[in-house]
Amino acid sequence: MDVKIHPSWKKVLEKEFDKDYFTQLTTHLKTEKIIGKTIFPPGPLIFNAFNATPFDKVSVVILGQDPYHGAGQAHGLSFSVPAGIKPPPSLVNIFKEIESDIGIKMPVGYGNLSKWAHQGVLLLNAALTVRIGEPFSHAKIGWAQFTDAVIQIISDKKENVVFLLWGKFAQEKIALIDQNKHYVLKAAHPSPFSADKGFFGCKHFSKSNELLIKNQWAPIDWKLLTDYNDL
Repeated sequence: MDVKIHPSWKKVLEKEFDKDYFTQLTTHLKTEKIIGKTIFPPGPLIFNAFNATPFDKVSVVILGQDPYHGAGQAHGLSFSVPAGIKPPPSLVNIFKEIESDIGIKMPVGYGNLSKWAHQGVLLLNAALTVRIGEPFSHAKIGWAQFTDAVIQIISDKKENVVFLLWGKFAQEKIALIDQNKHYVLKAAHPSPFSADKGFFGCKHFSKSNELLIKNQWAPIDWKLLTDYNDL
C-alpha cells in the first residue's frame, strides 16, 4: 500500500503495528484489493493524518468517524477533502462556525485542511479506510482498536492537548482521555442533521486557541487561504 507515516508516530505506535489485530487488519485490506474492491483513501494516504502532524507537534485532535466514501474525497484527514473537491455539508458547517466564532472568511469551494494538520491539528478518523459508496464498511475490521490506542497514547504521553469531540460517536471516546491532563470540548456533530442542535455557537475554534495560548502552545491559524479570488 506504500504507506507513509512520520517517524515520530512509527516510534510511539510500534507495539500496535506488531499486534495480531493489526496484522489481520492489513490482511483484510489486501484481500479486498485483490478481489477488486475500491478502497479510500489511496494506500499512500491512509496514514496521512500521522504523516502531516508529527506526534510531538499534536496540540489539537479533531475526531471524525470514517473517511468520505465518494470518489476523490478522502485523503486521510478527518472532515477534509483535497483541493478541487467540493466541501461536503459537514465541512461547510464547520466553516460557518469558524466565520461566526472568530470572524475570518472561509472558502466556498476549497476544503483541504492540510494547513491545520501542519500546525498541530491531528485530523483523526476512527476508521482510516472505507469501501467506495459504503459508509462505515471498515468500522469493524480493527481500525477502532488502533485509533483508540492512538487516543490513549496521546493522553498518556502528552499534556494540555485540546480534544474536539463532535457528536455522540466522538464523545464516547472520552473514557480514553485523562481530563486532568487534557481539555475536552464537546458539541453536536456539524452534520446538517445536528449542527443546529449545539454545533453552531460552540465557539470551539476560539476556545481551542485560548487554551493553547494559556499553555504556551502556538494558536492555530484556522484560515486556510490568503487569497480566495483564485477559486
